[in-house]
Amino acid sequence: MPHINAAAALQISMLLFALPAQYFISQWYGTDSAERIQITERLIIASWSISTRSYLSLDAWADGLKLWLSKTRTCLYVELLILHFRNWYYGENKTKSGANEAKLHSYLAESARVHSPKPEYIKFCVGQVIIHRRFGYSGVIVGWDVKANTPEEQLQSRYPPVKQDLKDTPHYRILINKANGFGKSTAYVSEEEITVIMGLEVVYHPDMETYFSGYDGSKYIMQPWLKKLYPHD
Repeated sequence: MPHINAAAALQISMLLFALPAQYFISQWYGTDSAERIQITERLIIASWSISTRSYLSLDAWADGLKLWLSKTRTCLYVELLILHFRNWYYGENKTKSGANEAKLHSYLAESARVHSPKPEYIKFCVGQVIIHRRFGYSGVIVGWDVKANTPEEQLQSRYPPVKQDLKDTPHYRILINKANGFGKSTAYVSEEEITVIMGLEVVYHPDMETYFSGYDGSKYIMQPWLKKLYPHD
């Protein structure tokens, strides 16, 4: 529909006022009745022409409708952008929250829950350097579980019937020393598969600085975030 602003409203008012004004003026200042009629007819025709071009024209209304729709689409587009952003923001936060919740119950000694109290039967601690009894690689402990915490199907394939009791023994997550060329970067092993070695400070692994800040001569020093998870190690 046409956009009626202050100027357009003033124009309409003047046109509406012009007709009776012209009529009364012509009554007083016209030379005769025939001339007054002609003047009035011209005024009516001029007013009608302007009105049809501006407010009674289908093209004018179509143009006005297009303008209104374009503004409406712009508003809708902005609203959709805002809605999309809110959905993205809150959806992302919800995903992060869900991921954090899942992290609390994750497998392979990666749980974000605090491991306290520490059972006395857990022989080793985070930061100690170990060697695998069977495969011979060295590495450093970065986490432990009181028993195997891994999907059941993996436990079944990993431990044959004769070794099913190992599922209920402590398990440790290991960053494997890349200098050994073992081919794997991490391992999850039972307590009986590893032994602690002393004096081996250098363990090469890209995640060492994430977990540890240094070496105290007997084991690696945990970063503050890791110490919070394993306060008794």
